[in-house]
Amino acid sequence: MNFTTSKTQEFTAYYSGQLADYVTSLTWSNQGEKLAATSAAGEVILWENSELTTLQTATGKSVDCVAFSADSKYLAVGGQDGKVKIWRENQLIATLENAPAWVDKLAWNHTNNQLTFSLGRCVQVWDADAEEIVVTLNFENSSILGIDWRKDGQYLAISGYQGVKIWNTQDWDEEPYILATTTVSVAMAWSPDGKYLASGNMDRSVTVLEWGNPDPWLMRGFPGKIRQLAWSEATTAAGAPLLASSSVEGVVVWEKSEDESLGWESRILTNHVDIINAIAFAPQSFLLASAAADGWLCLWNQATEASQILTGVQGGFSTLAWHPSRGGVSPALLAAGGEQGELLIWSKTTD
Repeated sequence: MNFTTSKTQEFTAYYSGQLADYVTSLTWSNQGEKLAATSAAGEVILWENSELTTLQTATGKSVDCVAFSADSKYLAVGGQDGKVKIWRENQLIATLENAPAWVDKLAWNHTNNQLTFSLGRCVQVWDADAEEIVVTLNFENSSILGIDWRKDGQYLAISGYQGVKIWNTQDWDEEPYILATTTVSVAMAWSPDGKYLASGNMDRSVTVLEWGNPDPWLMRGFPGKIRQLAWSEATTAAGAPLLASSSVEGVVVWEKSEDESLGWESRILTNHVDIINAIAFAPQSFLLASAAADGWLCLWNQATEASQILTGVQGGFSTLAWHPSRGGVSPALLAAGGEQGELLIWSKTTD
């Protein structure tokens, strides 16, 4: 394989903090200046320069999803109380009431300040600049399990029972393209280059659609349902990103073969001894991180071998997020949350 990086990256402890309960979600602002964290107790916390700012104290109702807008001006959260809350520069500017729906999925458009969030079997698109709902889209088949905008903002993918529906954002009235499955799409993600869409399925399979090609690839043989998917920003000699998929305590990495007839070839990464709760590639790299309920956060050099194991939580790891550094620009940070509220950040050791 012709990878663009060859050195093992080592990380050391940089920051340690504590939330009141299970860390449900983490996200960095696009400039990497702020890290937002949410908890099962209902907290919304901002980390910046090793200082914590509390946007919302514990409410007793879980906050399950958090995201910064593309310009990092807005921060949105959703959770058990059905409310979508939006802050602008640490000031709460809007609260969208959706009770009794549980809002556990939301995502911002990558090219403007439109926010999409789950609402039972529907999603709504809210424009932060106009402060109004743009459209309500009916998924119909089930509650929403995944929301992802393509990087160019032109397509919005929504997943659940029987696959993924993809709307053209230039014409919301146009019928969505359907990537059909006979089962539930548990996890779903566009590749960073917008060329591929992957669906991790309940029936222990992964479907990969090349946009514009009506015949998707179907990969089988996993030990359980696919819980997470992650694409690399870096590409291989074949010009395609790597796709990582996690099932139970294992990770399978898929690499597109230069021989079109071979499709995607797999390799299995085994080190964890309990369920993996999050996986993600470092920016512009093949360095893969996996966080699991066993209390290990594994770093996989070239998405091939475990090069370092990070610890520091009393129970297991619940989530992780890479700092969006580009081209190796300092600081290269990795944040993770624990099942007992730990908030940990590591930095890449200076070469």
